[in-house]
Amino acid sequence: MKRITLIFLLLGLIGCAYAQPKHTFAISDGNFLYDGKPVQIHSGEMHYARIPHEYWKHRLQMVKAMGLNTVATYVFWNHHETAPGVWDFETGNRNLREFIKLAAAEGLMVILRPGPYACAEWEFGGYPWWLVKNPELVIRTNNKPFLDSCNVYISKLIDQVRDLQITKGGPVIMIQAENEFGSYVAQRKDIPLSEHKIYSHAIKDQLLKAGVEVPLFTSDGSWLFEGGTIEGAMPTANGEDNIDNLKKVVNQYNGGKGPYMVAEFYPGWLDHWAEPFPKVSTEDVMKQMVKYLDNGVSFNFYMVHGGTNFGFTTGANYDKNHDIQPDMTSYDYDAPIGEAGWATPKYTAIREELKKRASNALPEIPAAFSVISIPSIKLSKVVDLASLKEKVKPVSNDNPLTFEDLDQGHGYVLYSRKFVQPISGKLELKGLRDFATVYVNGEKAGELNRYYKNYTMDIDIPFNATLEILVENMGRINYGSEIIHNLKGIISPVIINGIEITGNWQMYKFPLETKPDLAAFKSKNTKGRPVFYQGSFTLNKTGDTFLDMRNWGKGIVFVNGHHLGRYWSVGPQQTLYVPGVWLKKGENEIVIFEQQNDILQTEVSSIATPILEDLKEKP
Repeated sequence: MKRITLIFLLLGLIGCAYAQPKHTFAISDGNFLYDGKPVQIHSGEMHYARIPHEYWKHRLQMVKAMGLNTVATYVFWNHHETAPGVWDFETGNRNLREFIKLAAAEGLMVILRPGPYACAEWEFGGYPWWLVKNPELVIRTNNKPFLDSCNVYISKLIDQVRDLQITKGGPVIMIQAENEFGSYVAQRKDIPLSEHKIYSHAIKDQLLKAGVEVPLFTSDGSWLFEGGTIEGAMPTANGEDNIDNLKKVVNQYNGGKGPYMVAEFYPGWLDHWAEPFPKVSTEDVMKQMVKYLDNGVSFNFYMVHGGTNFGFTTGANYDKNHDIQPDMTSYDYDAPIGEAGWATPKYTAIREELKKRASNALPEIPAAFSVISIPSIKLSKVVDLASLKEKVKPVSNDNPLTFEDLDQGHGYVLYSRKFVQPISGKLELKGLRDFATVYVNGEKAGELNRYYKNYTMDIDIPFNATLEILVENMGRINYGSEIIHNLKGIISPVIINGIEITGNWQMYKFPLETKPDLAAFKSKNTKGRPVFYQGSFTLNKTGDTFLDMRNWGKGIVFVNGHHLGRYWSVGPQQTLYVPGVWLKKGENEIVIFEQQNDILQTEVSSIATPILEDLKEKP
């Protein structure tokens, strides 16, 4: 009996480990106060969702060794609600509590940015894709169905972190309310400011009702505070390099006083497929950081470590020249800590400056993980997508259906139609979302591409022929007013020679969230056909590595069942990061889905360094 009582006592102590107040944090008299004393926040942002959970401790140690005292992270709603009503806060890199506790163990304070809108070059800005299936739901507005959905998410999230707030003895010192809402207000002038404010304050109220006790904050460009600030939340300015302007605008919206913080200080920048890899010089970063340090401005490096957009987690932007700008799989961001956790020259420079100003000695920089290269991985099996198509029950409709209509979030849909009469002329796919490969009787006829605004091509369909259109979702838009227009697939009529093609459309779903089972299929490889390449390789030792995809076209890769993300020959990214913890001694498996297959492949290799700046000519 005594033993049982002792066990329950110990379990109780463990459960209460974060219920005992150890420190305090407050905003008062224009300062951040930690244990009642003014503190300058030196934060770095990394997203646990973009890092294998086995590497979390190492990356947090890198942050601490750089001289920072805080780590910030977005929480992506769609990372945790994996299907409608299905929540995961426990498995792999979804275990938010573990990440926060690891940060605390390294002596770091934590800032949470839960949205519900996150942006972050993440699929749909963090929203679950199925929200758009409700015709009565309007995102980021004072809309009851949307706010009801947000409330469920916020309640689920705060249930996970309530006891990890500093008021309960945990490391969480601040939580953001919404995110960069001022920019959305500026983009949606069709909605009155008063209506925008009702929505943003509703999000604040939901956070408080769910149990947030630590200070709330907002983050916007300094010229966007009118729309973005929320009464009762501290305003911070993103990307503001002018100290005087920072203090002026914060004072204006914060009762004439600080504290002053740049919630997104950019040591690098985001990158898209088919565009140059942007760089920010170490000199520029250091010059700006010193200005912040000397003027008592708190800051958060966005990003201190970018990580990787594994799977189909990348979002997209757009501009006047491109209807979509899909983000790359690598989220290296030219950050101080590279994609594989390496200390860059930028990291070293920041560390040396903060080391000079630190009251205590900084920890040693943790050793990087070992790196390997694999000269050749033989691809012993090739399976045509047509073989898998035979095992998929199609959805029939008079008109092509969107991904959302098909209840599919990501991946690919093959649209197929049999023609009993010949037809030729211009094929128009103005509603293409996002990349299409077109086949006639199984032969590749061409490609259409939303990035290049290429929605038309000449086509010749003979008597009794089959037209197939393989459509790839390249990531939902995550920023700007177009975020409300995020259907995928073919979202408007298919037109040939001015005629709307209706009747007898067959849609085959290939979500490819997980590795397909190819065991039952025979090998067949035809130039121009979409195929799965499969191979195995044996390792005597494991380590991080980078798949060399320079000779490939466009597609996705699985290694030991882990979805590494997308590759595309246009660059500038030409490699895919393979974390060593996803490899094993002995036999390993690779599966590559190659959409274009213009070059028949027999092998693939890996190299020891990433290629992120090799931009090719427009295909």
